[in-house]
Amino acid sequence: MQTAEFVELLAVPQAQAKNPLFDIIIEDKINIQNYCNALIAKILELKQSQFPAFIDYQFNLVKNPEVWICKLEKLLANNEAFFSSKTAMSRYNKLYILIDKKRTELQSARVVRTKPKTPKRLINANSDDRYFSYYEVKNHIETLSDFSEKLIYLTQEAFAYKQADKFSINTTLQAYDEQCNHQIEHLQTLRKMRSEYDKEQQEKLNIAKLATAPTLKIRLNGPINILTDAYKQMMNDVKPNGKPYIEHKIKDIAKFICANYVDENGNELSMLTIQTYLSPTRTDKNPNNDWKIKL
Repeated sequence: MQTAEFVELLAVPQAQAKNPLFDIIIEDKINIQNYCNALIAKILELKQSQFPAFIDYQFNLVKNPEVWICKLEKLLANNEAFFSSKTAMSRYNKLYILIDKKRTELQSARVVRTKPKTPKRLINANSDDRYFSYYEVKNHIETLSDFSEKLIYLTQEAFAYKQADKFSINTTLQAYDEQCNHQIEHLQTLRKMRSEYDKEQQEKLNIAKLATAPTLKIRLNGPINILTDAYKQMMNDVKPNGKPYIEHKIKDIAKFICANYVDENGNELSMLTIQTYLSPTRTDKNPNNDWKIKL
């Protein structure tokens, strides 16, 4: 099961549960994985008619209901496969509708609470049940650490603005939904740049690890020229497609052999010796036919 990064893990053992129906029950160690497992199990256990009461109960326990509801939404999205059956999908849809409703209630409450603090010149538009201020939106998304939460919030605000019956619009400000959409594009660009940067840094780290990692070298339990002759054949004699089976310079192959093999005593191989063995003109360095590997 995939998890979501819940900030508050409010769970209790069965013996300490004040409300066994709605409490998150965990008998083992309380961590992200166990909490998410127990939360999904609770969702599948409850009746759909009990979902609103369950959400309200959890809201009264956590300090930041808005963050908790966003993490619940992310948990559902990460584990959509658990709701593949027709009955489970009904639960899934019911929860999403409830989550959207709760988020709207929270946002409406926040708007009412912050309305006196926002100057009229920073309010983009007014409707019957709320006002739209990108100034407030920008301040709010700066408090969110998760990129997805920011994008979800901005998308919902832009959609709410389009759907609202506005009775006054501040023409000195850019349209509220346009500002939200510009911010979404800005965030997506930043995320892409950060992802590419992180990828580059990881590649550099991998290269550095490979450079410092000890190399496993193969011990040759016999004459070295048996191996070099096999490479020589692939460089000169074996031509399955009209081209040599291995197309590299003698120096490059010699360097590869020295980097990956040691002699029967575990000693490093001589670069000059290997180059001599690989030379097509030095047939005197080839092994006897009894020892020769024929390709």
